[in-house]
Amino acid sequence: QVQLVESGGGLVQAGGSLRLSCAASGGTFSTYGMGWFRQAPGKEREVLCTISWNGGSRYYVDSVKGRFTISRDNRKNTVFLQMNSLKPEDTAVYYCAAEPTGWGRLNSYAYDTWGQGTQVTVSS
Repeated sequence: QVQLVESGGGLVQAGGSLRLSCAASGGTFSTYGMGWFRQAPGKEREVLCTISWNGGSRYYVDSVKGRFTISRDNRKNTVFLQMNSLKPEDTAVYYCAAEPTGWGRLNSYAYDTWGQGTQVTVSS
């Protein structure tokens, strides 16, 4: 089973950009579907975007479509989240997760491995 470690979070002004990384180790990363999720204080965790094992299929929720881009590099065992045009409402802890079917499913219950999360704070 893979282990996941996120990095790249921080404080950014509204309209700015951040790139999150999620490094995988200990498993066959290239067979997993991957997803990015976030959880804001007092809110439920929500899916943001997912990517299939080979990057051929990607999904974005409407709130981030056109602003966020998910990608992966299977040679480096890493999945990325490029976030542009950030808004204060994007403030949350961001998590990456792996799901074993490889398809990048939308339901968070399909994901059996999670990173520890990285804080993203967007100031107005």
